[in-house]
Amino acid sequence: MKAISILGERNVALTERERPQVGNGEVLIKIAYVGFCGSDLNTYLGKNPMVKLPVIPGHEIGAIVEEIGANVPDTIRKGMPCTVNPYTSCGHCPSCRNGRPNACQFNQTFGVQRDGAMCEYIAVPWQKVLVDNTLTPRQFALVEPMSVGFHAVSRAQVTDLDVVMVIGCGMIGVGAIVRAVLRGARVVAVDVDDEKLMLARQLGAHYAINSATEDVHARLQEITENAGPDVVIEAVGAPVTYQLAINEVAFTGRVICIGYAKSDVSFETKYFVMKELDIRGSRNAMPEDFRAVIEYMKRDAANIERLISGVYAPEQAKEVLDTWAANSGKVFRILIKF
Repeated sequence: MKAISILGERNVALTERERPQVGNGEVLIKIAYVGFCGSDLNTYLGKNPMVKLPVIPGHEIGAIVEEIGANVPDTIRKGMPCTVNPYTSCGHCPSCRNGRPNACQFNQTFGVQRDGAMCEYIAVPWQKVLVDNTLTPRQFALVEPMSVGFHAVSRAQVTDLDVVMVIGCGMIGVGAIVRAVLRGARVVAVDVDDEKLMLARQLGAHYAINSATEDVHARLQEITENAGPDVVIEAVGAPVTYQLAINEVAFTGRVICIGYAKSDVSFETKYFVMKELDIRGSRNAMPEDFRAVIEYMKRDAANIERLISGVYAPEQAKEVLDTWAANSGKVFRILIKF
């Protein structure tokens, strides 16, 4: 079968692999679409310290059930559209014992610590397969990245009383915006790209601030009557956005960190204490986050199509990654079609 492999820095090739065999308790999945994630781009650019090379990238999966192994429930049937929860959990580390397997200490995500889904077939445990005949494989490929944003909103315990600022309107930030709107919060989207901000508004954000051209502090003071946002979700991973989150969040507010900063960040740590902040990390997503995204997509499939920046063949992988690296701010999701 065909597979896309990242062999080293800016070195990607279309390779041949053996088609996997379906085992006991497993489902053979025929891949239709896989999204390129920011972590895949960082792997290609040699900036992903967690990856083990060479690796098949891809963990944003839209697929069809191809074959069923023994001891798989009959709720999963051949021909059903599906996606896959791409994380592992050991069941024994502190995260798993505390009921948060998404943050397993020994997690192995598809396309990072183990080979991913940018190939024609994968075999996975049936417990990791989510099926729904209402969605298409193309839509299913967007479920995982949106679920990461949904999970961040759960970590923030957002309610309809909150003003929520989401910094970064990429795919994960958009997921956070949608989930916060669904919970009844007033949502402020912040980005440096007007097209992304326009899409954020179309998906329900009440306010949009271009941090490259506007005074973010002044706008927030106006929106919140000088209080600051109750929740700030950082979905960029840059020192300046981490600092913005701490500086602008309200007293006793919650700061949720999704993005990985590539360098050290200096803080006015007095704000941690003066504001009595809750600063929380948010990693991956829980099964209920996946289910919530699927239910949202079933109700609002038209808007989901706007999140796809382009669809390409496996042979175009290097071209796509080079183009994305040169224009990272203009991309929501790029899908590879098998």
